[in-house]
Amino acid sequence: MKYSLSKKLLQGLPLVGTMVTLPSPELTEILCSAGFDWLFIDLEHSAMSIKDAQSILQTIGPQVPCVIRVPVNDETWIKKSLDIGASGIIVPQILSAEEAAQAVRWCKYPPVGSRSVGIARAQGYGAHFKAYVNSANTETAVILQIEHINAIHSIESIVEIPGIDCLFIGPYDLSASMGKMGHMNDPEIGAAIAKVKKCADRADLPTGIFGMTPEVVKPYIEAGFTLIAVNIDTMIFGDAAKKIVTASR
Repeated sequence: MKYSLSKKLLQGLPLVGTMVTLPSPELTEILCSAGFDWLFIDLEHSAMSIKDAQSILQTIGPQVPCVIRVPVNDETWIKKSLDIGASGIIVPQILSAEEAAQAVRWCKYPPVGSRSVGIARAQGYGAHFKAYVNSANTETAVILQIEHINAIHSIESIVEIPGIDCLFIGPYDLSASMGKMGHMNDPEIGAAIAKVKKCADRADLPTGIFGMTPEVVKPYIEAGFTLIAVNIDTMIFGDAAKKIVTASR
């Protein structure tokens, strides 16, 4: 049964997903069967095309909501990703309230935003056009990625933009922008993440974060982060393969 990720986020319960970077519907189907609450399809750092992403969505169907991270805050990428039927969009490198507002506008149909209207998979190739258009503005999750120190400086104004469903922290890019790449235990990085959470809480906005292991994300879940992405498909399969080799020798 399909559910609205944007509405699920408001319940405040942790939703655990993982990142998909391989253009393999079969492997994504395995991840779906593992019990993840959502899947993070990455078009920013992977070699996947929009057609690869659509194949994954067609394989998974309504079983697990798939959110697409577009490569850039761009109208065409957002439009294409939504039209193939993504449950939501993750927009990377949001640095200001102006960029946040623009991303929201591109995700919403008029009169709320400026998303153009077309016939595509999301609307059942026309069969469910009216129902989709009438519900898309509230059913489609708009997730903005906070992953740069400049975004931290602007966070008070970013959280005031209407139409955002979640702020998702990218800790590695954030640490790099602060000259401390990968130093996740650095107090300044911790303070920056805490500032995002505090401002989002004041605005009643859910927050999310990425971590490589369950142990890394556990403190964030305990702190009330809702949208949790753990590990990457390549690392999951690679680590499992290494364990088999090691145990067999």
